[in-house]
Amino acid sequence: MESMALHAVRPLPKGRLTFDEFLAWADEETWAEWLDGEVVMVSPASDRHQDLRDFVAFPLRAFVEARGLGVVRTAPFLMRLPEVARGREPDILFISQARRGRLRATYLDGGADLVVEILSAESRLRDRGEKFAEYEAEGVHEYWLLDPENRRADFYRLDAEGRYQRIPPGPDGIYRSEVVPGFWLKVDWLWQEPLLPVLDILKELRLIS
Repeated sequence: MESMALHAVRPLPKGRLTFDEFLAWADEETWAEWLDGEVVMVSPASDRHQDLRDFVAFPLRAFVEARGLGVVRTAPFLMRLPEVARGREPDILFISQARRGRLRATYLDGGADLVVEILSAESRLRDRGEKFAEYEAEGVHEYWLLDPENRRADFYRLDAEGRYQRIPPGPDGIYRSEVVPGFWLKVDWLWQEPLLPVLDILKELRLIS
């Protein structure tokens, strides 16, 4: 469904909204973010975007559930960022058991432990600029930026001063997460066409035989 159709079905509210008013206006089919009172519609994902998101999210969720590490959510699911007055819809969220108390029925009240954004031409500047600064300010410990068009993956972690530092994959081309202990990702997998079957990834992670 195109964004114009979304606007036709759900007209944008007039004036500024509080976060609670935004929640009351939006529904599960609404792709929108809240920026300090302003409602901003988000374009629906392309097939390529959706395919890569699920390729990462499915094994991540399986791994997290198997180890009892927390929960994984995918867009559209809102993450409220109270320090910067934002409500964002990241592509993938990981919430650890320690932060699970932040999980509400329709949103996460505070920063996740891990956020993954799949970049597109429309979102590239926002994901690398505004959201980068917001997630850093809200204490999102890991931020992954996956850019399928340019075949580039950037992984950031907060340092002791609360600033993002880029963490390169190891010499073997594998990135190993810090907030999801034991979870790893071979970067070259992200750009294969077609993507590897998810069952093959689960075998690599030794979740199935």
